[in-house]
Amino acid sequence: MKKVFVAPSILSADFKNLEKEISSLKEEGASYLHFDVMDGHFVNNISFGPYVLKCIKNVTSLIIDVHLMISDPKKYYLEFIKNGANIITFHYEAMKKEEILPLIELIHKEGAKVGLSIKPNTAPKEIEDFLPYLDLVLVMSVEPGFGGQEFMTNSLNKIEFFDKIRTEDSYHFLIEVDGGINDITSRKCIEKGADILVSGSYIFKAESRMKAISLLKGE
Repeated sequence: MKKVFVAPSILSADFKNLEKEISSLKEEGASYLHFDVMDGHFVNNISFGPYVLKCIKNVTSLIIDVHLMISDPKKYYLEFIKNGANIITFHYEAMKKEEILPLIELIHKEGAKVGLSIKPNTAPKEIEDFLPYLDLVLVMSVEPGFGGQEFMTNSLNKIEFFDKIRTEDSYHFLIEVDGGINDITSRKCIEKGADILVSGSYIFKAESRMKAISLLKGE
C-alpha cells in the first residue's frame, strides 16, 4: 500500500488554543505541519510570519512545511529557516524564471528542503526544468489565499503528469496537494500519485481528528 502523509494546515486551527490544537497532531497520525504565509500582495490575504513559526516549533516535532504565498520569497526564506522551517515551498509565479534555481540552491545550502508550487492556472510543464532539483512539488487544487474552497478537478491531471515524469526519470520529489482535500478528494489524489495531502478545515473541524486523518490516508 502506498505511503501517504497528511499535513494539517494551521490556517484552520483555533488560534486562541493553538498549542493545544497542534501538540497532539502527531499522535493523531499527521506527519507534516503546513504553515501558510500570505503577504496580502501575492494573494489577497494576510496570515502570519516567522515569530509565530518560532512559537509553534517549540510545541511540535512534526516536519514543518512553510508555504510562502508571497511576492518576494528570496527576501524572507532565511528568516523562516532560522525559526524552524524544515521545508520552504515558494511559488513559481512569484519570481522570474531565471531566479528560481538560484533560490533553490540557497535554500538547500541552509539545510532546508525545497518545494515549488503552482497555481491552478499554471501548466505543470512550466516547472519541468526544475524537477531534478526539488524535494517537493506542491499542486494547488484551489486558488491560494483562503481556506475552505472547493477542490478543482483539473489538478488531478497535474498530479498524474508529475508522477509520470518522476517515475520515468527516477526523480525523488514528493507530490503535495493543497486545497479542498477531504476523504473523497484525497482518494482521487492518491490514485494519481500524491504523497502529501494538505487539509485544514476537514481536520480541525472533525469530531475525531485521528479518524479524519486516517480517512485522508485511505486507511
